[in-house]
Amino acid sequence: MARTNPTLRQRRLGSELRRMREQAGFGGSQLGRAVGMNPAQVTQMESGKIGISVERLRTIAATCMCVNEPLINALADIITAREKPGWWEEYRDTLATDFVEVAELEGHARRLATYTITFVPGLLQTGAYASAVFGHAFPPLPRHEVDLRTAFRMQRQRVVRSGRIHYSAFIHEAALRMQFSGPKVLTEQLDALIEDSERPTISLRVVPFAIDAVPSPIENFTFAEGPVPELDTAQTDTGPGCQLFDAPAHMARFRAILAQMASTALPEEESRDFIRSIQKEMGREHG
Repeated sequence: MARTNPTLRQRRLGSELRRMREQAGFGGSQLGRAVGMNPAQVTQMESGKIGISVERLRTIAATCMCVNEPLINALADIITAREKPGWWEEYRDTLATDFVEVAELEGHARRLATYTITFVPGLLQTGAYASAVFGHAFPPLPRHEVDLRTAFRMQRQRVVRSGRIHYSAFIHEAALRMQFSGPKVLTEQLDALIEDSERPTISLRVVPFAIDAVPSPIENFTFAEGPVPELDTAQTDTGPGCQLFDAPAHMARFRAILAQMASTALPEEESRDFIRSIQKEMGREHG
């Protein structure tokens, strides 16, 4: 039976199979005839609406002359892990799909990197700060929705606070100065950033106003490394919702942006000192 709402990973498996087919120069009907599927099944497979076995995956890869064994093995892992739902699935019927898919993306990443210019990264926000950010949504959200989104964001943070993966956060000075609920909430948030920056698996680096080498135009984004480079994904925040990118050209752009950030942002210790200087400045202004 076809899935009505395939998960992000199920859709990604399908898109990689489509990319494999297109690189071999096959149409859907051609591939179907070669591997014993009808055109409708090929379409549903490539949209993530039906699953396939590991054996069928390897048959398709051989037919499409794909010799990228690490990629094939990574796709096989997606297939065999499909019966193990993540914690975020509990929220699928209560939160917008964008929220669930961001958590799914983070939950399966091997490494994460973010760049934010308008607010502290969600994976490093305090509960009070996150609640204030959601409380400033427009049109305004009802209180129960703000609380639900805040609780979900706090649960997402386990992926980096557990130390399971390495997380690099590039934060623009503008995000460090933006007040969503007054100086007290921001001061507590800056304290939390300093504490998190001292964790061995979290790298926090500041991009001050004085640095003019930041690529423009740029948006808040997350770069999630997959088990192989072909399965890397980028996610950006936009007004209507988040956007996901996995095409090679887009991935090359985001990798180049991160490389430029790494070469221009303040080192980790200087970044901590910079955050402390903002705290002191706020203390003078609001003390």
